[in-house]
Amino acid sequence: MAAPCMNCATEDGISQDRIHHEVQDYYGRELQKSEDLKTNACITPNKPVPKAVRDALQRVHEEVVSRYYGCGLIIPECLTSCRVLDLGSGSGRDCYVLSQLVGEQGHVTGIDMTEAQVNVAKKHIAYHMEKFGYQKSNVEFLQGYMENLGDVGLSDESYDIVVSNCVINLAPDKRAVLREAYRVLKPGGEMYFSDVYANQRLSEAVRKHSVLWGECLAGALFWRDLYSIAKEVGFSPPCLVTASPITISNEELERITGDCCFVSATFRLFKVPESSRTGPGQVIYNGGIVGHEQELVFDANFTFKEGEVVDVDAEMAAILRSSRFAEMFLIRAGGSDGAAPRGCCHGKVKEKICDPFLLQQRAAPAPSCGAAGTCGPRGCC
Repeated sequence: MAAPCMNCATEDGISQDRIHHEVQDYYGRELQKSEDLKTNACITPNKPVPKAVRDALQRVHEEVVSRYYGCGLIIPECLTSCRVLDLGSGSGRDCYVLSQLVGEQGHVTGIDMTEAQVNVAKKHIAYHMEKFGYQKSNVEFLQGYMENLGDVGLSDESYDIVVSNCVINLAPDKRAVLREAYRVLKPGGEMYFSDVYANQRLSEAVRKHSVLWGECLAGALFWRDLYSIAKEVGFSPPCLVTASPITISNEELERITGDCCFVSATFRLFKVPESSRTGPGQVIYNGGIVGHEQELVFDANFTFKEGEVVDVDAEMAAILRSSRFAEMFLIRAGGSDGAAPRGCCHGKVKEKICDPFLLQQRAAPAPSCGAAGTCGPRGCC
């Protein structure tokens, strides 16, 4: 795979190298703690945190936590012994939480392009190994670009899970990031990530504003484009998990963004092998996932209760059959696509919620934005 051109201009005429430099400067020098942020884009919570995760967070060094700028905690379920890659790991907070959840037999790799952040993460490796009672550390931190993971030696099909916490928006080339995540994932692997999305494609004024880049807004992807990029790369259709509105409490920045709205949303993508793609099915959750013993809220469309028969569409059946969740479910052929939520643009029968703006509107009224009501249209076609 060709390396991304770090000095090439984006469609807005801004070089990727300039964007990388400005973001590195913002997170390495301007921001010293989360309170220095000018919007809530990078600190929006995503969902209630299970006790095991809360306990793990309490054991993370205070300097690592204070230099954290992500969108809540991005911690998927069923992690024991997994190999996890964190894109844009920053000071390492999520990596050190994941380190405890995968266990000493698992492994966590963090990659970040900002030297100052990587140095903070590395400084506390020995502290956390002792704190967790491990004989050897199960984390490593690398400085590099998530657009080309090969540069730091990450090989094909080497990770079970890729996570990212409000960082992909900072990458000029989102396709390259998703291609690389797909490449390093094992068959059946998952990309579980939170990011900032816009309800429209951004204006040139927004995309050229250096502070808005650092605040995770200038690089926000139009949410519909995530679906087309994921399909192009080879992932299954994105599963929308949560969505929270973003507020900009800064008059100057509000004037620049105009009627554009932003949302923090969590999605999960799966690398589903063709051999797992058959048809719709019926599944029964066996329980057993720590913190989710009675109920697993998989995404905004599917909730699985222990012992309950659930009809799932072909996409969800393939995901469960091929992923690390397979042992947690009894999966059998049957059911009907019409009996379960369906993917974007597959007809009008009980459509899946694809639009993060629509999901956050259902949770709470969103601010008005866009003359054409573009902040959360019905459906996704």
